[in-house]
Amino acid sequence: MISAILLAAGESKRMGRPKLLLKWGSYTIIEKSVDTLLTSKIDELIVVLGYQARTILKKLGARKLKAVTNSQYRMGMSTSIRRGLGLVSPKCEAILIALADQPFIERDLIDHIINTYRKNPHGIVLPSYKGERGHPVILNRLRYQGEMESLTGDVGCKPILNLHPEDTLEVEVESEAVVTDIDSWEEYRSAGILAKGFQDDNAP
Repeated sequence: MISAILLAAGESKRMGRPKLLLKWGSYTIIEKSVDTLLTSKIDELIVVLGYQARTILKKLGARKLKAVTNSQYRMGMSTSIRRGLGLVSPKCEAILIALADQPFIERDLIDHIINTYRKNPHGIVLPSYKGERGHPVILNRLRYQGEMESLTGDVGCKPILNLHPEDTLEVEVESEAVVTDIDSWEEYRSAGILAKGFQDDNAP
């Protein structure tokens, strides 16, 4: 069983408003990220919220997921990972960590990472684009949940990857989506959103 934890608790400080609620086609960034995961080969989805949690949860409606609010989200990404782990099913064999502000990632890419994990002995599998590591990353629960629960600060799973290079497999992909997120209005525009008609009415 593959459990996905989607990190969606950030404050969007550089944008001045919740970036996950920005338009993405006829939906929003958070809806796109959630829907992509729900159509992939994961078995359960846990969404960790923080900033503007109620508004985002309302936007997600009746989608089949587990939502939890991280009251310590200002203390960094590690707190959201730990919060999400608390909702993981006891049947979970591996945990996939995904970022909510990477809406360019598609289902096939997620499935490729999951399939690769299932077919080889490595306990950690993640995509890379032109040598740069990206997300989502999948980790064997039995081997690494303890280390994930010990993470501190504004970091993801990078410290774990650095400690276990022999158990980490990088999968080179052709999609820049794995290393592309949206942290500013400039990135929102340069990502091609406006050119595709995804313009947000309130964008500066």
